[in-house]
Amino acid sequence: MRNTRKRLEKGSVVWGTRPVKGRRRQRDVLCDVMLSAGQCDTWLTLEELAKLTHYPPASISAQLRHLRKREFGGYEVEKRQRLSGRMLRGEDFGTVWEYRLQRGARRTCPGTGTRQGLARAVTSRAA
Repeated sequence: MRNTRKRLEKGSVVWGTRPVKGRRRQRDVLCDVMLSAGQCDTWLTLEELAKLTHYPPASISAQLRHLRKREFGGYEVEKRQRLSGRMLRGEDFGTVWEYRLQRGARRTCPGTGTRQGLARAVTSRAA
């Protein structure tokens, strides 16, 4: 959680760890934008997300990593290379990646979640 300021009656400021009411976290904003784009079957680049949310691309990339984690929703973040015919102005050099977010699509392997658990799942299917 981020540090937030709380104003007291005399104007002094106290730092705490509770989120400010009425303000949304960057991760929540990004999640809503990505889920809305997913409903329209739209893939978005980091630069497009930055223009929509007014957050820097590096921060958006970090939040997309967080959204993959189980404690932040366990979303499936798909990534693919954008075709050159679909490039927008300013994105005409290098590889451009686009992203899509899907709700609850992550699958867990049976067993311990380690490579051994995966190996057990593969061998039990083969048998």
